Amino acid sequence: MVQRVSRACVRVDGVVVGSIEAGMLILLGVLAGDGEGQAARLAQRIGRFRFFADADGRMNRSVLEVAGGALVVSQFTLAADGRKGRRPSFDKAAPAAEAEPLYERFVALLAEQGIPTATGRFGAQMEVELVGDGPVTFVLEEA
Repeated sequence: MVQRVSRACVRVDGVVVGSIEAGMLILLGVLAGDGEGQAARLAQRIGRFRFFADADGRMNRSVLEVAGGALVVSQFTLAADGRKGRRPSFDKAAPAAEAEPLYERFVALLAEQGIPTATGRFGAQMEVELVGDGPVTFVLEEA
């Protein structure tokens, strides 16, 4: 999930571990079976995704074009299936040993594009604070 923000930060134990000014907050869920190919395609897609306003107010510019940053936060709950019962199932989420390297690779691929990139802390209990710009939020998936 990617959200356009005026600013965002993430705290662990009350300490800011990552923050950005204008740009995008990315909540990244890694599914079982995801691989390097999906991470690379998603990083390229998000880096060039045009959801920032141009001079006419239309969503026609990428984060690269507006010199924005990216705050990437791992979020396994995006893999949840809540269609049955009263408790979500996380069976589709990749195990941490598989998800963490893909999360780290995704972050590195964004940074390689020239996007200033900050992160949360994988597997930690985090507080995410953001000021949404719009609000403008998209759910993007890679097959």
